[in-house]
Amino acid sequence: MKRFALIGAGGYVAPRHMKAIRDTGNTLAAALDPSDSVGIIDSYFPDSDFFVEFERFDRHVDKLRRKGDKVDYVAICSPNYLHDAHIRFSLRSQAHAICEKPLVLNPWNIDGLAELEKESGKKVYTILQLRLHPSIIALREKVASELADNPDRMYAIDLTYLTSRGNWYFISWKGDEKKSGGIATNIGIHFFDMLSWIFGPVVENTVHVKEPDANAGYLRLANANVRWFLSVNEKYLPEQARSRGQRTFRSITVDGEELEFSRGFTDLHTRSYEHILEGQGFGLEDCRNSIEIVSTIRNLTPVGLTGQYHPFAAGIKP
Repeated sequence: MKRFALIGAGGYVAPRHMKAIRDTGNTLAAALDPSDSVGIIDSYFPDSDFFVEFERFDRHVDKLRRKGDKVDYVAICSPNYLHDAHIRFSLRSQAHAICEKPLVLNPWNIDGLAELEKESGKKVYTILQLRLHPSIIALREKVASELADNPDRMYAIDLTYLTSRGNWYFISWKGDEKKSGGIATNIGIHFFDMLSWIFGPVVENTVHVKEPDANAGYLRLANANVRWFLSVNEKYLPEQARSRGQRTFRSITVDGEELEFSRGFTDLHTRSYEHILEGQGFGLEDCRNSIEIVSTIRNLTPVGLTGQYHPFAAGIKP
């Protein structure tokens, strides 16, 4: 049984980590969140120690280490801009880090963490659960087989993801680009990771439209042309979603054919933890491509509706 600590216990994704810790037969020794609205802990680890101040949490984890009950892993579900600091805390505490996406906001942060990994002898893992989704794995195997026969083949990809958020989103840290990394980082990074994992590294990166609630652009990967659209504004939902009362729309087409991956998400965090505990987790270098993609998007100037833009981009209103 491994001992875990969790940072960001009040966050949206934290219950998935608690469930994964429990379902893999491990225990949560301590949890931290500035908010004390964390009753969800009772459903998983009611005996876990809980802190609202980082300093006291830090002291507690250090005391556990010194008396021989050290934490083996720190699960990090804090706001994006704090991930780097909390990973560093984990390594200093002689614990492996398991961090939610995005691991960090900038590529150079990866280099700094790599040095700390070597110094501490501990590993940094990131949650890239789409790489464990059966439909995504099947697509990767299919593409690899086709590219073995025709290495120069280029696929046409349309990525469309809308997940409606209310006014709270822009008041919270998620609406602050300096803290969240912006729309492409906050809701798109898993998809960019998945696409570059299957179709190869980036050759060209263009942003057509960039607004706080919606981004659209084009990626040319080694073996794919990708038109992408991401938004948290429900007014951009297509009619097919609106007519069904849906507030989320997710679509990936490959050469015009819809990739069905709406099912199979339920236990991907648990599978991610199993993967890590088996010594096969995704590390620093695994996430570099996607971090570079979203960091570039964040710093690019939009070119407007020219070239290969996503059809939804024409509907974005400043």
